[in-house]
Amino acid sequence: MLKIFSTQISGLFKKMIENEAFEMEDAGRLLAQAVVGDGSVFIHGFGEMQGVTAEALNGAEPFPKAKSYELSGTISREDRFLIFSRHSDDSEALMLAKQLKEKDIPFVAVSTSVPSEGDSLLELADVHIDLRIQRGLIPDETGNRYGYPTLLTALFAYHGIKFTLEEIIKEYEDEE
Repeated sequence: MLKIFSTQISGLFKKMIENEAFEMEDAGRLLAQAVVGDGSVFIHGFGEMQGVTAEALNGAEPFPKAKSYELSGTISREDRFLIFSRHSDDSEALMLAKQLKEKDIPFVAVSTSVPSEGDSLLELADVHIDLRIQRGLIPDETGNRYGYPTLLTALFAYHGIKFTLEEIIKEYEDEE
């Protein structure tokens, strides 16, 4: 099972590299505005995606100028947001996205794109990165699937954004 999961996860990462590379670069640029300016990068994960927030704030290599966002916290127009949720129609993530739109605060959303009758992070976010996890990765004997690695895939996207951001910051510092 682990070999099947490993193969499937590798394929998923490859698809993300092929299909989301421009979005990861755009996300890095958008977030760099806060890092090189007077803003902060607020990172907020919903549900299991709180693991990305923990990595960004407490990991071995913290995200530059990152802060955790409390839903009643103060933000400014110089700030940027990085939001992680399992699906693009997550009601809590949409509530935050709408508040950010009302305050004209740019943000990046990372989630699996799902069909939605109402609002979606795809339309609200300045940049959206699709995790592409529509179902579990491993089939069982009854035709069901399991192994739904949303956090693992979100961490992959997070690192892609972070690496891009760090390259942008280095170029900015070299020009000064």
